[in-house]
Amino acid sequence: MAILIDGKKTAAEIRAELRLKTDDFFEKYGRRPGLAVVRVGEDPASVVYVRNKMRACDDVGFVSKTVVLPEDSAEEEVEAEVLRLNADPMFDGLLVQLPLPRGLDEKRIVSLIDPDKDVDAFHSLDAGRLKLTDNNILPCTPAGIIELLKRYRVPLRGAEAVVVGRSDIVGRPAAALLLAADATVTVAHSRTRDLASVTRRADILVCAVGKAGLITGDMIKPGAAVIDVGMNRNSEGKLCGDVDFASAEPVAGFITPVPGGVGPMTVCMLMKNTLSAALRREEN
Repeated sequence: MAILIDGKKTAAEIRAELRLKTDDFFEKYGRRPGLAVVRVGEDPASVVYVRNKMRACDDVGFVSKTVVLPEDSAEEEVEAEVLRLNADPMFDGLLVQLPLPRGLDEKRIVSLIDPDKDVDAFHSLDAGRLKLTDNNILPCTPAGIIELLKRYRVPLRGAEAVVVGRSDIVGRPAAALLLAADATVTVAHSRTRDLASVTRRADILVCAVGKAGLITGDMIKPGAAVIDVGMNRNSEGKLCGDVDFASAEPVAGFITPVPGGVGPMTVCMLMKNTLSAALRREEN
């Protein structure tokens, strides 16, 4: 039976650590780190995600603000808001909640965020820093994955890691961070031939495709650490991951649940990035 990697518990522990660091920051600099979020429209999932981020800010002692723009906002209005928040000294971190409504150029709008405030690490400059492994502000979900593996003492150095999924937000940066931790990394995807033969080699298997039940127990190396980033709903409408948990748990050595695995860590790493941005601003 696999050891359950509890992201909810781990995130709570990290938030408590961040709260202490935030208090130290306040004592030293006389202010608190700040995070601003721009949300356009009333997409239900985005509303929940932003609310969770604001609650996390309160939990760790940050200043926070959500700017809500109408669904039918012109691109110029969204861009103007981003530029205004770039210039606001109250905020060390800034993000635009995705997805944006149709008709808005997400890449262009995100590219306008000041790289020093890009706590989602979506800016092209941060992508370059990631490849050079010289940045302490890392993409939130991949950073959360690495943090979970380290805190559960899963060996990374020399491990064979397989990342299933090649998105710019999770798959590719997760592979880069695993490589930086001295793992040997393979990236698999929808066009990989005989996926099962690839995943069965993995000491660490990260699944980030968005297809419910894609990875089954017979595709997993016994004792492997299985990190499920997928967030799907099955035919019954129940939240589930990319991994068939029932068949995978008896085979794996470690496994994340969905929900309660990687998800809570993503918001937690956003808080860590915001504090890092605040420190970088004060120390430069």
